[in-house]
Amino acid sequence: MDKAGLEIAGLRAALAESEARAASAEAELARTRAIVSTSEAVIRHLKLEIAKLRREQYGRSSERRARLIDQMELQLEEIEANATEDEIAAERATANTTNVSAFQRRRPARKPFPEHLPRERVIVEAPSTCSCCGSARIVKMGEDITETLEVIPRHWKVIQTVREKFTCRDCEKISQTPAPFHATPRGWAGPNLLAMVLFEKFGQHQPLNRQAERYAREGVDLSLSTLADQVGACATALLPIHDLIHAHVLGADRLHGDDTTVPLLARGATRQARIWTYVRDDRPFAGGAPPAALFHFSADREKTHPNRHLAGWQGILQADAYGGYNDLYQNDRSPAPILSALCWSHARRKFFELADIAGAVRKGKSAHEISPVALKAVERMDALFAIEREINGLSAQARLEARHRLSRPLVEELHDWMLAERAQMSRHNPVAKAINYMHDKDGRWDAFTRFLEDGRICLTNNAAERALRGIALGRKAWLFAGSERGGTRAAFMYTLIVTAKMNNIDPQAWLADVLARMPNLTISRLPELLPWNWAVEREREAKVA
Repeated sequence: MDKAGLEIAGLRAALAESEARAASAEAELARTRAIVSTSEAVIRHLKLEIAKLRREQYGRSSERRARLIDQMELQLEEIEANATEDEIAAERATANTTNVSAFQRRRPARKPFPEHLPRERVIVEAPSTCSCCGSARIVKMGEDITETLEVIPRHWKVIQTVREKFTCRDCEKISQTPAPFHATPRGWAGPNLLAMVLFEKFGQHQPLNRQAERYAREGVDLSLSTLADQVGACATALLPIHDLIHAHVLGADRLHGDDTTVPLLARGATRQARIWTYVRDDRPFAGGAPPAALFHFSADREKTHPNRHLAGWQGILQADAYGGYNDLYQNDRSPAPILSALCWSHARRKFFELADIAGAVRKGKSAHEISPVALKAVERMDALFAIEREINGLSAQARLEARHRLSRPLVEELHDWMLAERAQMSRHNPVAKAINYMHDKDGRWDAFTRFLEDGRICLTNNAAERALRGIALGRKAWLFAGSERGGTRAAFMYTLIVTAKMNNIDPQAWLADVLARMPNLTISRLPELLPWNWAVEREREAKVA
């Protein structure tokens, strides 16, 4: 080999060695992260047990202690889920390296499934010939049983998957059908049970400690740690489906965006965090793309978050006038500026609050305190909303033609009327502030009237507000997010559940089927499990039946 060949071979060897070291470092980091997460979960578990024992010993001294235990249980469930995610990541990282030992998480011994639950034996088809030599002279020598806890609504059972063993009379080789795949590692929970736990936690806003209490009353003792372990495992298993929905949402030319507050536990208190949503809904202009929602969590409301969420995306963003979106509209933005379309419901709400007679009476105000200018503004805007209701669901071109004919004259009259009224008011007048919301800043009126130039744009941002409604209703049930990772996991699950609801399917039934089928599907067939494709398949099966 010449000198150049030797140098190339040396470089290749050095590159291979460098890549091996990098893989080992990544595996070691994943293993260390899993150890830390597991240790933290153990510590939290012990602290919770100590708190419960103290409460039993000293009695119910105060409601504060009860709330403290609830907080500790919520923290424990999220830390347990974190530990499971880190453990799976460590297993995957160490699978491809030989110089980093695999991480084995120690778990509390799980109690046997209750004896009173019925057992359903599902016998895997036995082999007819020896897997070694092909001989048909095989006889049964025993069996292995894998018990999976499954739930049918209000009916618990344990499914026993039996894999019979056979030995060959000729070569004495033992044959046995491989164990079936499960949705999550260790596979003790069936897909219907997993879907129920996930949907009740994230769809019905029932924390895991309350679920565990209800299951115990039904005769099935499942600890909070056990349930949290499966939540973390499901979040990892469902990641490919979430990625497909993420890509589908950001494939739209027009999005609705909004955010809402969620309390985040921090050093014994709570602080305001945010859940953001971006909704793709083309149904108002008869678009063919199925609807979907994408959620994100952040610990604050800094403008860096929408910049990160929509990095690389371009199109029309329908949102409120929150200044955190302004960077998205800059002309020098890469790859291109996003067009802003502001929400008329937000603008109307400011006038409605000043013209709400019933609300004023409830607050003890007299009728003469109602603003006639605000009332007139609401009436003018209501005429626009009435037109939108009539053209909802038509094609973008038909909507645009109707708006040019019916809405544009009303918008122009409203513009001139509001400016004339504002000129007669003090700048401190509440009605003037409501008018300034639509006119005060450069380009804001253009953003409000952009719906007159594009039939795809909606008059309101109600699609995003509807997507966030469940979170607003659930805040009183789950009190707060126990950690930033817990908030991120919640946003992950909201993406799946809200998207299923938007496609008019039962999120729990869909999640159960996805968890059951995913282990046996190739990556190329995963789109079959997306909610809109899943719904079409169910309809086809129903027609055949």
